[in-house]
Amino acid sequence: MLVMSACGTGRSSAAAPKSAVGARFGGSVPATVSKEVDGDTVHVHINGGDEKVRFIGINTPETHGPGGLKECYGQEASARLAQLLPVGTKVDLVGDADQRDKYGRLLAYVYRDSDHLFVNLVMVQEGFAEAYPFPPNVAHESEFAAAAANARNANRGLWRACGGPHKPIN
Repeated sequence: MLVMSACGTGRSSAAAPKSAVGARFGGSVPATVSKEVDGDTVHVHINGGDEKVRFIGINTPETHGPGGLKECYGQEASARLAQLLPVGTKVDLVGDADQRDKYGRLLAYVYRDSDHLFVNLVMVQEGFAEAYPFPPNVAHESEFAAAAANARNANRGLWRACGGPHKPIN
């Protein structure tokens, strides 16, 4: 069984707080990004294997969804995540209530190891992702909702380019 939780502190507002999440789960799990998939999913090397990790609490526009679905700002979201977490980047994975989603992907809050940047939150703050609660995985739901409202109100990212999420381009 893989157990994950919050870790670290940092300087930016998106840095990992020491919180009740850490107390609930007892620690984070270190991993290394091995492949970029899209704006809310990466592969990581962890515990001697490879895992597909879905970021908890956020959703980015599709780049290769069902039936070939592509959505406005999907490529930009994927590119931004690749900037934040290039292949080889060390990360800390933090869990919540569920370990995996219905597709078998590991669910995690992802923190960049070098500076403890809370990557899930940054993607929402910058307008590359919408807040997307995955009950019962809601430890950071209020932070994501506030960040999405701020991005929308400031007309950042997908809010400016597309008028909001879920705008097909094909």
